[in-house]
Amino acid sequence: MTERFKRRINTRNKRDVMKLAWEFVGELLKSNKTIFVEVRSITRSDEQNKKLHAMLGDIAKQKTFNGKPLNIEQWKMIFVSGHKIATGGNAEMAIGLEGEVINLRESTAKMSVSRLSSLIEYISAWGANNDVKFTESRHRVDLPYRIN
Repeated sequence: MTERFKRRINTRNKRDVMKLAWEFVGELLKSNKTIFVEVRSITRSDEQNKKLHAMLGDIAKQKTFNGKPLNIEQWKMIFVSGHKIATGGNAEMAIGLEGEVINLRESTAKMSVSRLSSLIEYISAWGANNDVKFTESRHRVDLPYRIN
């Protein structure tokens, strides 16, 4: 028997999913004294992840930062940091292992669907203000939430 149970749950399927979870927990407890149960909100979707990286790729091909070309991961760090400030958060800086200054930023992989939607809108607005031509076929993805 597998030792992992993961399901998406919503108001329509909650009874069925919770019944399956109850049965799964019962089976696990037959061979384990203690188990761990976690319930959390959904993190970003695959569609959002593809859209985010496509947008960052378009920016990396067209723009520089402080006169220097950057790769997708570098642009992601810049946008996640800027988005944190733009949405009322604070930058968290630390001195690294070799004395360097580092930004302890949010992980996009752990962002909620709505938080990543907000980041995508932030990047889209920046792109519009900085003449970025987003690749239309890669840029157009319906997001589940609109952040005002």
